[in-house]
Amino acid sequence: MWIQSRKIWIADQFFPAAIEIKEGKITEILPYGDGPADVDYGDLWIVPGFIDIHCHGGYGFDTNDAMEEGLRNWAGSLVREGVTSFLPTTLTHSEDTLTRAVSNVAKVMSASYEGAEILGIHLEGPYLNRNYKGAQPESYLAAPSVEQFRLYQEAARGQIKYVTLATELDRDFALTRYLTKHGVAVSIGHSGATYEQAVMAYGHGARSITHVYNGMAPFHHRSNGLVGAACRIRCMYGEVICDGCHSTPAALNNYFMCKGPDYSIMVSDSLMAKGSPSGSRFLFGGNEIEVQEDGSAHLTASGALAGSTLKLNEGLKLLVEEAMIPFHYALNACTINPARCIGIDDRKGSIRVGKDADLVVLSKDYQVVQTYCKGDSSICSMTS
Repeated sequence: MWIQSRKIWIADQFFPAAIEIKEGKITEILPYGDGPADVDYGDLWIVPGFIDIHCHGGYGFDTNDAMEEGLRNWAGSLVREGVTSFLPTTLTHSEDTLTRAVSNVAKVMSASYEGAEILGIHLEGPYLNRNYKGAQPESYLAAPSVEQFRLYQEAARGQIKYVTLATELDRDFALTRYLTKHGVAVSIGHSGATYEQAVMAYGHGARSITHVYNGMAPFHHRSNGLVGAACRIRCMYGEVICDGCHSTPAALNNYFMCKGPDYSIMVSDSLMAKGSPSGSRFLFGGNEIEVQEDGSAHLTASGALAGSTLKLNEGLKLLVEEAMIPFHYALNACTINPARCIGIDDRKGSIRVGKDADLVVLSKDYQVVQTYCKGDSSICSMTS
């Protein structure tokens, strides 16, 4: 199959080209118009598929639910926002609940399903600082443990690819060292780490910082903390929730312009409430949350932010149009940067011959016209 457009994102620019797709891969790229095309998208944008490495759920499903059909429905629904691959993300809970959750993801991964590719699992917690736990249930927080992680990884059939932990609780960086040695990306989050502790964690293998600005102390010019580390350690990845609620457009601009184009990662941190109307209520980690008019989700008991309902195509629009981020900074944040962070950039994150045919066709107002997951567009609705 051949598709073409006068605006395909190749080599950090929109370029007139045609793409051949065979058996899920990009097999050839030619100049626009050099031969017949099965689909001509004209002036619509074709960009790499979006990758969400921090998302708890959506469309009525939460990763901790451990329901096969719910996970399959979520994977199928994500294509409507341009997501072609993702890491289902756990929430701190009991050992039994987390074991069932990771086992369910591994089971679905080993079977057939449609939609966005499940790349593995993001284990967020239980190794978090109770002072920065956010909506994570405090009663299940635990000290970092190599032994316990091995049990989770065994249940996950080796599919845990990314772990958020509070580095100041990781004695002698034991879990950080173990994860790094075994190819699992370590991200510092829900943490009271000092700037100095973050630098040391990086030195021991930590690759990222989880949802910068949230789940950590605010930046202070004499106590820089994780926010300072995220900005200063420019070769360390840093997730950020780009919904305009968790961080204002001005804060997003400050972070992206400081960080540069290569190490910022847009995440949704989405909850099962994504796709539901305002006023909808759900249980998240045993706490009731409600979706507000702006799409944010709050704990009904305290009013605190509990997660988002962000769609990544809307996050891209917010970054470019409101936060005034250069387009390539914003696009990299949901394509090649997360791919590099978790070590899959050899097959995902950019449009090149030999890579997976994960592609999103966008209108100029960032609406999703079509999504190709390894060349398959069969289940994508033509709306965002």
